[in-house]
Amino acid sequence: MQTPRKYQKRTNQLVTAVQLDLDTEGFIYKKWGGNQRCKRGDWLVNNQGDLYTVDGEVFARTYRQVKTGRYVKTTPIWATKATSDGQIRTREGMTHFKAGDFLVSNNEDGSDAYAITPEKFDAMYEPAD
Repeated sequence: MQTPRKYQKRTNQLVTAVQLDLDTEGFIYKKWGGNQRCKRGDWLVNNQGDLYTVDGEVFARTYRQVKTGRYVKTTPIWATKATSDGQIRTREGMTHFKAGDFLVSNNEDGSDAYAITPEKFDAMYEPAD
């Protein structure tokens, strides 16, 4: 696998999000080929019609509010293209990916990872360097 490259979210890529700050044990939902888990304090995100959850600590560290209910990711990510089909463990569950999809990490050491199709990746991110 190639060395991950640093990217940043395009400034026009806002998401709509709401925090699940209720007295709940959360819920399980199916997405990305596996079961995903949402817990109290996580965020429900609408990213251009793609709905998913983000861990509460990760959201607080990586997103900034730009207006009520609208957020932009402000921290860089590191990504590389997958050379074969596979799956990756995320904070919410397992995500299946295909060769050519991007394997993305919120941290330079490769932790806090997820996968994105090339079309979505190209629309959302640009090289940081």
